[in-house]
Amino acid sequence: MAADARPDGREGFPLSHDADTIYALSSGAPPAAVALVRISGPGADAALAALAGGLPEPRMARLARLRDGEQVLDNALVLRFPGPASVTGEDVAELHLHGGRSVVAAVLAALGRIEGLRAAEPGEFTRRAYANGRIDLAEAEGLADLLEAETESQRRAALALAGGALSRQVADWQGRILGLAAEVEAALDFSDEDDVAPFAGDFAARLGALRAELAGWLARPPAERLKDGVRIAIAGPPNAGKSSLLNALVGRDAAITSATAGTTRDAIEAPISLGGAPFLLIDTAGLRDSSDEIESIGIARARVAIEGADIVLWLGAPVEAPDGAVRVHGKADLGPPLPGSDLSVSVMTGDGLEMLTRKLIQDSAALLPAEGDVALNARHRAVLHEALESLGETSADALILAESLRRSRAALDRIAGKAGVEDMLDLLFGRFCIGK
Repeated sequence: MAADARPDGREGFPLSHDADTIYALSSGAPPAAVALVRISGPGADAALAALAGGLPEPRMARLARLRDGEQVLDNALVLRFPGPASVTGEDVAELHLHGGRSVVAAVLAALGRIEGLRAAEPGEFTRRAYANGRIDLAEAEGLADLLEAETESQRRAALALAGGALSRQVADWQGRILGLAAEVEAALDFSDEDDVAPFAGDFAARLGALRAELAGWLARPPAERLKDGVRIAIAGPPNAGKSSLLNALVGRDAAITSATAGTTRDAIEAPISLGGAPFLLIDTAGLRDSSDEIESIGIARARVAIEGADIVLWLGAPVEAPDGAVRVHGKADLGPPLPGSDLSVSVMTGDGLEMLTRKLIQDSAALLPAEGDVALNARHRAVLHEALESLGETSADALILAESLRRSRAALDRIAGKAGVEDMLDLLFGRFCIGK
C-alpha cells in the first residue's frame, strides 16, 4: 500500500498526516465559564508543550499554567489525544480555559505565533475526521444538521444520522447485494461444472425483498420537511380572521390585522415549533374577485400557497373549502359555527386554540419522519433511487445481472462518501462553525 493510500479504500482523500496543524476556539463565543481551544495536526504536541511546559499522559487531564514566553496566560486543564485514535484521526490537544474574552484572545494569539500553526477554516476539524476515516459522509451530514437543529424532531433526526444509523443500514444493504453478486459470479465462473447451481432457490425472493426495502425508505417523509417545517396555509375570504389566527398561534403580532378588507396583500410566513415539530404558518390574502391590481397579485399568490401547503386551514364557508382542508370557524365568540365546520376557535377568548394545535400536531405526524427513523435528504434519496433502479435491471443473462448489482453497490458507496462526492464537500463542511 502506498504511503498516502487509504486503508478503507475511500477515493480522493489521502490520510492527512502531512497536513498543517490547525487551532480554533471550539466552544461558544466568550464570555463563558469554560472555553475549549482545540489543536489538531502533527504539531499539536509541540504546541501544547510550548504553552504548558510539558505534556500530560494521553487522555489524562492535567492542570497546567499556560505561558507565552514569560507571560502567564491562564491556569487551565490540558489534554492530548494521540492519533489516529482521536476525533480527527490526527494528534489532538485541548486547552480548557477560563472563558473570559481576554483569556481566549491571548491564548489564540500565542498559538498564532507558533511556527507551523494556523487558524482553522470552517468545518476543518470535521473534514479531517472524515478524510481520516473517523466518520463517514452521512455522519458528517448528521453533525451539520445537529448544529442547525432548532426543534426536538430536528435534533432526534440529526442524532440518528450522526450516530451512524444510515451508514449501518447502507452497510447491510451492500452486504446483501454482495452476497447476491457472489452467487452470480459463481454462476459465471463455474457454469460448466456440474456441482455449481446457477442461483440459490431464494435468490429472486432476496432480490425482491431488497428492492422493496429500498422503495420503502424512499417513500419516507423527506428530511427537508424537518428543516423547512410543515407548511400550513391559513386561507379564506377577507376579514375571516386569518391574520389574527396566525398571530394567536405564533404568540406575537407577525401579521397586520385590520377590519379593512384586503389588508393582507402578500403571503406572510411565520415559523413555529409545536409539540417539538417545525411548522411554517402562511397568512394569505383574502380570496375574492378584485379589480385592484396589487390585491389581485396577492390573491394569485394566495392560491399558489394553498396549492403548495401540506395543511390548509380554511376560515370561510365550509362548502367553499378546498378538498382536504381543515374547516375552521374562526370567530366563535361572535356566534355558532356554520354546518360542516371541523373546529371552532376564538382568538379573542382563546377557546379552541389548544384543540386546533393538537390537531395540527396530529395531522403532521404522517408528514414528518417518525421518531427514531432516519430522515433522508435529497442527496440520499437520489443515491437510493439510483441503487433501486440498478436492482430493477435484472436479466436472465448473468453478465447483465452482475453489472446491475455492481452499479447498485457503487451507488450506495456515495452515501458514506467512498466515491464520487468531491464536488459537494466544500459546501457541506462550509456549514460548520470555525471550531467544529
